[in-house]
Amino acid sequence: MTIGRVNPNFRLEDQGIEGLGDVYYNLMEPALIEAAVKNDEGHIGQGGTFLVTTGKFTGRSPKDKHVVRTPSVEDTIWWENNAPMSPEGFDRLYEDMLAHMKGRDFYVQDLTGGADPEYAINVRMVTELAWHGLFIRHLLRRPDRDALDGYLADFTVINCPSFKADPERHDCRSDTVIAMNFDRKLILIANTEYAGENKKSVFTLLNYLLPEKGVMPMHCSANHAMDNPVDAAIFFGLSGTGKTTLSADPARTLIGDDEHGWSDRGTFNFEGGCYAKTINLSAEAEPEIYATCSMFGTVIENMVYDEETFELDFEDSSLTENMRCAYPLEAISNASDTALGGHPKNIILLTCDAYGVLPPIARLTPAQAMYHFLSGFTSKTPGTERGVVEPEPTFSTCFGAPFMPRRPEAYGNLLREKIAKHGATCWLVNTGWTGGAFGTGSRMPIKATRALLTAALDGSLNEATFRKDPNFGFDVPVTVAGVDATLLDPRATWADKAAYDAQASKLVSMFSENFEQYLPHIDDDVKAAAIG
Repeated sequence: MTIGRVNPNFRLEDQGIEGLGDVYYNLMEPALIEAAVKNDEGHIGQGGTFLVTTGKFTGRSPKDKHVVRTPSVEDTIWWENNAPMSPEGFDRLYEDMLAHMKGRDFYVQDLTGGADPEYAINVRMVTELAWHGLFIRHLLRRPDRDALDGYLADFTVINCPSFKADPERHDCRSDTVIAMNFDRKLILIANTEYAGENKKSVFTLLNYLLPEKGVMPMHCSANHAMDNPVDAAIFFGLSGTGKTTLSADPARTLIGDDEHGWSDRGTFNFEGGCYAKTINLSAEAEPEIYATCSMFGTVIENMVYDEETFELDFEDSSLTENMRCAYPLEAISNASDTALGGHPKNIILLTCDAYGVLPPIARLTPAQAMYHFLSGFTSKTPGTERGVVEPEPTFSTCFGAPFMPRRPEAYGNLLREKIAKHGATCWLVNTGWTGGAFGTGSRMPIKATRALLTAALDGSLNEATFRKDPNFGFDVPVTVAGVDATLLDPRATWADKAAYDAQASKLVSMFSENFEQYLPHIDDDVKAAAIG
């Protein structure tokens, strides 16, 4: 049975997906919540939120992500970073998944990725879980209801958590799989309930398609000055570095919190919502995000709550450190109506330095910006990926290696060209540790980070006195109003200066060793900017 609004000439049967149970097309939020409760997928929480747990999968499974190796993509995929799958393995996976799906109910959401219509793609999400439909309805962009009558998808994503892949038969790593086939315009997700796989599959797709159109796809948040979209800023960073928190500045307009494109027309959000981490979230520090946790329709994922009152516990990480909430962008009062902005005046590279070596902010030359962008140094924070239980220093190129189908230089060169063309100022911001490494030092004070960012974005930081960092060669401000000057000199925050020097030397060596892989592919000025 078909239920809901859909293009009558573009049902699943027209795509060769037949024999299912009831198929629910484009249900809106109340109906999706009703279905999810009926299916015993979770509980209604305070304010009409939907509370759900995702079992053993409380983060992404990047090692289980595959790209189908076909002639059309053979020479453009970064195979060292993207596990290949044979076309035959994918065909068997698709055939077996469709057989498994027969007789089962599914939920279809016809959505769009990209706020700029010139570069947007239509993505049909087919989910076994009703709450996954609710989640992705928040996270992607929702066409007008009337537009659904003529909707045609460019790509289709099928997510079936109850299906387990067979590594030998399907040419994959384990019984969990995320398989992308660019020729068949299909993405298959199996044996994981973690909702983030849905949105990141679309991000990966856009990361492949858009560079051919001269658009830089970015794992970043973005905002612009209030009433001035031309004064835009972007914030690169992996999960846990502060993209969502720092871009949700009440004094600026939020374009989006995670995934954006930079075209010749400016910046645009890929998404229609936010997926914010909620561990230790407070009304005082992050009032807008905190408020969404009691709004109707917000998906509350993997949070502990009182079984009688359904009150959320923002400090209990017993399920995962990667607890999250998903909500539509309009839930944030200062969110942009258009999700569009101008060319960035400031580019922020966010890093979470678990070594306690990097300063809280540094100004980068364009060559240094490309160096640090390609390096993508940060620390994986607990829960974001399976098996990460404490911060782990890592290099994730372009601040998003798990989502990069193309070689890093393709993105680095695009970014460099756009910086040169539009004259953006670049900053490296450390939201990690100060006064010592993880376990000894403390997390960088968010008030100080906000004060430094405010000074960078309003232009006043450029007027400060800078010193040259002896380890990395970038410019570090000596004093900034409202910020303890000691904090600006990482070595001064350590009680044991010799220990800092040893730690800094270790980190410099890690950077150098990691960057050797890019040396054959980059210009001499970036090589010179490598260290100091």
